[in-house]
Amino acid sequence: MSDRLAVLPQYLMPKQALTVLFGKFANAKAGKFTTNLIRWFVGKYQVNMQEAANPDISGYASFNEFFTRPLRAGARPLAESDLLSPVDGAISQFGPIQKDQIFQAKGHSYSTTALVGGDKQLAALFEDGGFATLYLSPRDYHRIHMPCDGRLTRMIYVPGALFSVNPTTARGVPGLFARNERVVCVFESAFGPFVLTLVGATIVGSMATAWHGMVNPPRSAEVREWRYDDQQIILKKGEEMGRFLLGSTVVMLFPKGTVDFNPAWTPAKAICMGEAMGMHPTK
Repeated sequence: MSDRLAVLPQYLMPKQALTVLFGKFANAKAGKFTTNLIRWFVGKYQVNMQEAANPDISGYASFNEFFTRPLRAGARPLAESDLLSPVDGAISQFGPIQKDQIFQAKGHSYSTTALVGGDKQLAALFEDGGFATLYLSPRDYHRIHMPCDGRLTRMIYVPGALFSVNPTTARGVPGLFARNERVVCVFESAFGPFVLTLVGATIVGSMATAWHGMVNPPRSAEVREWRYDDQQIILKKGEEMGRFLLGSTVVMLFPKGTVDFNPAWTPAKAICMGEAMGMHPTK
């Protein structure tokens, strides 16, 4: 079956309603039912609970509490690198931005302007720059960390669809990551601006950031923006910056000439938060 045919049912299903329903379900504190659900999920997806700060499945009151579980101290040592992987997951794609086009999958690309919600001035900062798209599967740790030190300047909520973001859907749905609901976080760093975008997906109940809390819900039909230029919201390399309630994808943008990606990286390679993502080019 072709990827386009495989994703056809997603165009027809009530993705928004399913997401709202599952979000309520995942927040429920249902005692033994919740524990049994978590136990089933751990078995099905082979979740490594020994990495969790609390490895006891019965110690989680809701599915969301389990899903956003913190790791035990020392589980993710930080590499000696200018840029770190912000998440556990798999590499979807990475590399150069072709003028303003980000490669999604064979036959598909999308624009930086579309990704950031239509702001052409913001997108222009990343013309011919670099990007990395990282996919978090259900089994992964779902907190998102800083790839480097950064000062927050803006956060933009962009409404959109709620397609799945798995590899099959990335190959089958044009412009997927600029089509789905997303939260665009803009930072200043020692090498200039960078963007870290949290992309929503089917049954992703919400996305949250460390400085704001829950960004969605509520969901809106319009772009919403928060400015932080007059505040000193500084997050350090490796510090938690956000989390998904059910898995999704992050897309990062970097200015031209600011990142040489880890030569060991290849598409589909499994990665861990804190491993080396890249270095700044030597002058």
